[in-house]
Order: sequence, then C-alpha cells, then structure tokens
Amino acid sequence: MSGRDGSAVVIRGIGREDLPVCADLIRRSFLTVADDLGLTPENAPRFTAFAVTEERLLRQMTEEHRLMFGAEEGGVLCGYCSVCLTGDGTCELGNLAVLPEYRHRGIGGRLLAHAVAAARQAGCRVMNIGIAEENTVLRRWYERCGAVHTGTRKFDFFPFTCGYLRIDL
Repeated sequence: MSGRDGSAVVIRGIGREDLPVCADLIRRSFLTVADDLGLTPENAPRFTAFAVTEERLLRQMTEEHRLMFGAEEGGVLCGYCSVCLTGDGTCELGNLAVLPEYRHRGIGGRLLAHAVAAARQAGCRVMNIGIAEENTVLRRWYERCGAVHTGTRKFDFFPFTCGYLRIDL
C-alpha cells in the first residue's frame, strides 16, 4: 500500500526506542474521540487520550509481553496497535490508533489485519476488542472488519459505556 506521496506504508514491530513516539501517537489519535464524546482529563482521567504514557507502554512491553506494531509511512510512525495474549486462546486488541491526518487510507485496517495474523500465529482463537460504545462510527468499522458486538458495561470511572466486540480467529 502506498501513502499520499507514493511512499509505502510498512507495518513493523515496535521497539523500546519507539515508545515515546507511540505514546504521543496514541494520545493524539484518541483525543479526537475524547473531543467528539466531550471527555476531558477531569471527567475521564483513565481514558486512553489522557492515560497512556511511555512508562505504561514499557510495562506492557516488558511485563505483559504484548505484541506491538506500528504503521510507518515515509519515515513517520502514523499508526499503532498492540495485542495482549491472555494464554487461554484469547487475546485483546489494544490501542489501535491512526493519526488523524493519516486516516481513511486503509492504515487501520492493515494494522488490524496484521494484529489478527499475529494473534493466530500465537495460537489465539478469539480477539476481544473494547471501545467507547457511543463511538458508533468505530463500532460499525470494526463490524465491517468482521467483529461481532458482544455486549456493553458501564463503569463508574468513565462517563461513557464500554462496548465489547470479538473477532473469531
């Protein structure tokens, strides 16, 4: 796949040296959702746009051993996702994010497909996904990608409803 300027979009593994850029990329990407849903650091401090740090990603890498992938175009890391393997044939997709200026070009779909393939290779049979249920555009996108909505849950610490989807691998 080529970017706007003709350069190739490459999906690659994330290294420790990439974590500062990844943390910023995730926060910037999720900030558009926060703006759309009226989320702020005051009313949703645990929301991804406000809670992801380089340190948190380092813990996910070194302690949780998450698989981490980035999309790069023309030397710019413009997308990110992770896969948390739970050891029981399931995994969880984490922080699928594409910078706003790189959206609507298939990068998110390529990241998701790469994550699904990596999860399959790791022996997973099911990938779980969590979203803000009120983000209906994102829910429909995941459903077009083959995910099935499995339910919702309301937590006191979020001013939105958490929605859950799954992809059978």
